[in-house]
Amino acid sequence: MPEKKTIERAKKDKREGKSPSTQAGEFVRETIEHIREGKHGARSTKQAIAIGLSKARRAGVDLPPPKKGQTSERTRKSAERAYARGHGAAAKRKPSANRSRAIEHALKREGKDAASHAALSRQAKTASRRRTAGEKHDAAMKAVRTKGHAGRVRAAKKAARTRKAHGK
Repeated sequence: MPEKKTIERAKKDKREGKSPSTQAGEFVRETIEHIREGKHGARSTKQAIAIGLSKARRAGVDLPPPKKGQTSERTRKSAERAYARGHGAAAKRKPSANRSRAIEHALKREGKDAASHAALSRQAKTASRRRTAGEKHDAAMKAVRTKGHAGRVRAAKKAARTRKAHGK
């Protein structure tokens, strides 16, 4: 179950007109925090992100499941179920206590490296390489529209600091 503050942050993002993936980012952030705190681990950064996205879908974030061919059929079906649960569908069957406990134990055995700064950086870089220049441009343009004046000022100052730090 996601924490109250996570749901509140996601709702705030929705009110501000931010995309479902940004809203879901709050749940991913919570999962990363849980791994760092030692509540459980994850085999990879990708798994940590997947857990967060699943939490988001179950909490009612309008994050559609991946299309056919984007991921394995098993992952897609799981995402469809989580999305349906978050949008008022009843569970097909009562959750198995044994299975829930087994999953929890398995996650507790995994390490915490998946949530390290280096691992997250690696994941972000590989994800970024998969996106085209056009997709990145569209995302940047949308960010400008949804950021607001104060946010744009903050971003411009940060960009200036970054350029200065890298001697550009």
